[in-house]
Amino acid sequence: MSQDSEKKTLTLKTLTKSSVWDVQENDIFRMLEGAEKDNEVKDNLRHYTDIIRSAFMIEEINEDTPIVKKKYEKQGYKVALVKVDEDKKMLWAIKKRPIVRVTDLTYENIRHISAAKLCEVLDRNFGGGWDSLSQSIKDIIESGFDISTTTLPKDRLHKKGGMYEKKIADGFEVLEVAKGTWVEAIFAKAKPEAEKPRIKMATLMNNDDENEDDDSDVEIEDNYNKPDEDDIEMEGPNDDEITEDNYSTMMDLGSDDPDEEAANLSEYSED
Repeated sequence: MSQDSEKKTLTLKTLTKSSVWDVQENDIFRMLEGAEKDNEVKDNLRHYTDIIRSAFMIEEINEDTPIVKKKYEKQGYKVALVKVDEDKKMLWAIKKRPIVRVTDLTYENIRHISAAKLCEVLDRNFGGGWDSLSQSIKDIIESGFDISTTTLPKDRLHKKGGMYEKKIADGFEVLEVAKGTWVEAIFAKAKPEAEKPRIKMATLMNNDDENEDDDSDVEIEDNYNKPDEDDIEMEGPNDDEITEDNYSTMMDLGSDDPDEEAANLSEYSED
């Protein structure tokens, strides 16, 4: 589904603090206009306004004059009338919150900017490189982007077949931060969004039924009084079964022949 078609399906009721970053000022006015007759929206307008404010700056204009409108429009605002209750309309000026500093980045908007935009934001705020960022900002960035860095002398950074060339070929955007005669390269690439597994309830119910049927067919062998295999192996022979033929001992008692004993002793001494 394209981004434009996603915008058309969004309404105030389905808008979230993440998806609101996908829409523009005119989309907000369209949603507000479409919900004018919805009592649920009117009763909870503050809730929906809070969601909008997470991505947009909203100014309520008390003076509805061309001069005031023009003033806000010059600042990049879109101005339109919004129906706040049955008999009252108010002039709103709305402007998308710009993402220009690393402190503007949030978990809600990080996946709604490109890697090139991220590098632009980082470039405005850098001095010490990637390590100069706070851990909280790094966590936000890395929730939406694969990040890797390398610091090399200027003449080695663009070496043919090196990391720089490989990362660019793999679709990474790069920001170069000068550090004297060395350069830190920060590579950024948007992470693919993980798809949530969709399991139909009917499938789960069928699986449960099948498992129940399978359990009913399983025969459980009663081994409670059966001795363990280890115990069986450790048991000695029955005294009644011992005969002169099958009796043996692990001890070698030697031989009565003195020459044979001497030969055996000689072998052990050689070892």
